[in-house]
Amino acid sequence: MPGKQFDCDPKKLVVDSLEGLTYLNSQVDYDPTYQIISLKELPKDRCHLICGGGSGHEPSHSGFVGTGMLSAAVCGNIFASPNSQQVTNGLEKLDNHQGILIVVMNYTGDFICNVSLPSVLPNNKHLVLNFGIAKERWMARRNTEAIKMVIVGDDVSVGREQGKLAGRRGLAGTVLVYKIAGALAAQGFAYFIFYLPRILSAGRHMISHIRIYTCYLVSRAPFSHVHAVAQFVADHLATIGVGFDHCQIPGAQTSKEHDSLGPDEVEIGMGIHNEPGYKRQKITNLDQLINDIMPILTSTTDKDRSFLPFRDTSSSKESSNDVILLINNLGSISELELSAIVKLTGTWLLEKGFRVQRVISGTFMTSLDMSGFSISLILLPPANEDVVIDIVGESSLSISANMILDLFDAPADCPGWKSSHAGQPRFSKAEKKEPKVQDPEVAEGEKKSTGGTLAVSDPALFIKAVQSACKALISAEPEITKYDTIAGDGDCGLTLKSGAEGILTAIDQEKIMGTDLVSDLLQISEVVNRDMGGTSGGLYSIYFNALAVGIGKTKNSKTIDSQAWANALDFALNTLYKYTRARSPSRTLIDPLSAFVLTFTLTPSEFDKAIEAAKESAENTIYLDAKAGRASYVDRQKLQDSQVPDAGAWGVWKLLEAIGLVIN
Repeated sequence: MPGKQFDCDPKKLVVDSLEGLTYLNSQVDYDPTYQIISLKELPKDRCHLICGGGSGHEPSHSGFVGTGMLSAAVCGNIFASPNSQQVTNGLEKLDNHQGILIVVMNYTGDFICNVSLPSVLPNNKHLVLNFGIAKERWMARRNTEAIKMVIVGDDVSVGREQGKLAGRRGLAGTVLVYKIAGALAAQGFAYFIFYLPRILSAGRHMISHIRIYTCYLVSRAPFSHVHAVAQFVADHLATIGVGFDHCQIPGAQTSKEHDSLGPDEVEIGMGIHNEPGYKRQKITNLDQLINDIMPILTSTTDKDRSFLPFRDTSSSKESSNDVILLINNLGSISELELSAIVKLTGTWLLEKGFRVQRVISGTFMTSLDMSGFSISLILLPPANEDVVIDIVGESSLSISANMILDLFDAPADCPGWKSSHAGQPRFSKAEKKEPKVQDPEVAEGEKKSTGGTLAVSDPALFIKAVQSACKALISAEPEITKYDTIAGDGDCGLTLKSGAEGILTAIDQEKIMGTDLVSDLLQISEVVNRDMGGTSGGLYSIYFNALAVGIGKTKNSKTIDSQAWANALDFALNTLYKYTRARSPSRTLIDPLSAFVLTFTLTPSEFDKAIEAAKESAENTIYLDAKAGRASYVDRQKLQDSQVPDAGAWGVWKLLEAIGLVIN
């Protein structure tokens, strides 16, 4: 089902967006005739980087124009390459005879857009072609070699056989080329500061050498060095993307032939223009998804998709692979999920013998509103093994891991680059935590403080009832979530499910056994407080904790009868009232809980009657105005029109119903 979007002219949207960028970045100018974003003040003593491509990938590419990255970006319409005349005008803005480096993503092959937009979206296969035309004309007309082009194709999902003519597609790894080459062009030879003093420190004239070196810093990096470093990074890049559905293009109607993914499908290797991916598979949890895609990205045995010379790390720690990791949001992935992807990816790499020297996460290259993400790696030179690049007519250039890292860490002043803390991240391998064993003396002290050990008459039945309640909440999660989405914030079902799963785990670990009721109730209170969180978690935790105290007041017997249960339940309810103003009827979980407790207190021998009272109270919340909780912020008429019960109240009823089925 396509999502909603603004009613707008796609071409005007691009123009307005580029003009809006000038308000965000005072360093840049906008040329509306040729849709070019460029620096207002261009240094005359250094080379410059230019890139470009279709719009719809923001902040790529215009968002990276700024000090320390790009000097200009040429923008086409949505998913459409700028023409060669646009590119030529971009080159003219940068001409200072110091050299121009064109960085462009590889899109020489046809792509499948799956939308009916022939008038809006020219085929993007001309991206490299149009930049190439502009480059060749520039060289011919000016009789100069001071212009080079680096074509980035970092997509590993396009195998050698499939891409033998068109090549691999350019993806988010391209941004790392902008960053590293742009920093070198801006800083010049500053990167030698970490090596020259160390090399000369054994000599007698270290101070004089440093003085000479300080003078040397004013020199800019030769254009040939910037080109060589950019090409090195492009050659050592690998990226893989994951999409949950195709993006929706502004002003476009999805065609009948649109090959949407199923509701339970994810596409590995989906391109940034809706191109088909490497394969489709069923959606799994995030941990498993990372385990599925990382072997594709880092393979050394897949002859069709093994593109980077990763080293075998099984024999020696000295041969570990040092990498820079970039996690990219393709459009609509939340920051919450991105950070989880960072953790899981970094942990996977660590466990496979990789060393993540830097990591950065954010929105760098999107596909409009696509729900998905991509993972990029730069394979750095081995430690203490510089890569020597021979340059015709000049001295060779040594590229080391430290050099690349210093350029990555260098500041960049542009809206699109998300600064990261310089330094190696501290990923740790996943550890299985052993269950905490309580000190026997502490356990004995707790028993004494609560009146000693109290057992239910049938521990097995107690455990079965608790398990039944938990399983009922887990099964009811979709229903409860639906109600809470309509009349709340949508988290109630998952919150209750999380608490229920935690209690089941505690039972499996024999932390809840039915032989010590006070201890069991305190354990349940601790679990729901830890695993549920939020308001519901707090209320449940307080209630079960108070219930344990109420049960502990029974000192005349080693077992507990119905009347003692009734007294403890009533004590717990009154304790809960100290922490919430909600009173029945309030369209909250208090409604069925109080109905159950009050009825059971009056007739302890009639458990069925108390459960029926809870059911009626939960159902009655359909007709009530919300007086507390998130639902109290929902429009009253909308709440009444929805005709759904309160989610929290329904959860209380479902767990009581499940307990009743077991006991009866």
